[in-house]
Amino acid sequence: MNKFLDFEKPVAELVGKIEELKHLSNNKDLNIADEVSKLQVKADKVMRLAYTQLTPWQKVQVARHPDRPKFLQYAEVMFEDFLPLAGDRLFGDDQSIVGGLAKLNGQSVMVIGQEKGSDTEQRVRHNFGMPKPEGYRKAQRLMDLAHRFKLPVITFVDTPGAYPGIDAEERGQAEAIAKSIEKCLSIEVPLITIVIGEGSSGGAIAIATANSVLMLEHAIYAVISPEGCASILWRSSAKASEAAEAQKLTAQNLFQLGVIDEIIPEPIGGAQRFPALVIESVKRQVQKTLDELKRHSGQQLKQMRREKYLRMGQKGLS
Repeated sequence: MNKFLDFEKPVAELVGKIEELKHLSNNKDLNIADEVSKLQVKADKVMRLAYTQLTPWQKVQVARHPDRPKFLQYAEVMFEDFLPLAGDRLFGDDQSIVGGLAKLNGQSVMVIGQEKGSDTEQRVRHNFGMPKPEGYRKAQRLMDLAHRFKLPVITFVDTPGAYPGIDAEERGQAEAIAKSIEKCLSIEVPLITIVIGEGSSGGAIAIATANSVLMLEHAIYAVISPEGCASILWRSSAKASEAAEAQKLTAQNLFQLGVIDEIIPEPIGGAQRFPALVIESVKRQVQKTLDELKRHSGQQLKQMRREKYLRMGQKGLS
């Protein structure tokens, strides 16, 4: 059963009543099918209304939903013959970033994604999707391989940010992120990014400086988390909802600003309730985008990418 978010409480109450009635329906003397049907219609209506009026802070909550499909779920369904490649050849293997060779509808590609994990054990193993320097250096190594063998690169962003620990700083976190961005800008193959959940800070942009950035309807993408922003501006994380509003971190805001290139719709209730539908939608859009990018030469792709990011933020400045 899906976990309900705070703003979904009216739906949760209706679902609870439906479950109670279904339990009572085991009594053959009672016929409550009509009542269950009415409540289900009402629950669907309330859910639809909630998801057509989401505030930026509510979208943050949806993007962080623990049941939202993670990168490895996408990799398992979208690609054939996914072969993970480990290590950065410098320090170790960071499980926060997983990547390797795969096939998309029969075409060889390099797939790289940030993995949060789906249960407690996995979350600890993948460090809650917060990469350390060796994770970004692994991503650079895989992009180098893709460049050498002319393989398109597809990256999946889902991170609360790069790991902020002392050990990560000692091993050059800022340099690793900067080099990763540089690598994204220098490879001469198609580079497509999909923001599937949280896209926060340099931890996200390090693998998202792409020819085309796709974003799920209820994902978020920002330079800092709303809590972090609120702590800086108002000295209180309690102002996170106001920060989320000011940051323009929703897919709709970012599309209008030209930061992302495409919004992939989610079913009513979010990706967490219909993961198979969402993953299939992402696969179709990625294939469509890849077909468009393949028309350009490597030098053109590289130049297009650089020009895209040089233009970014200039709208309305003149």
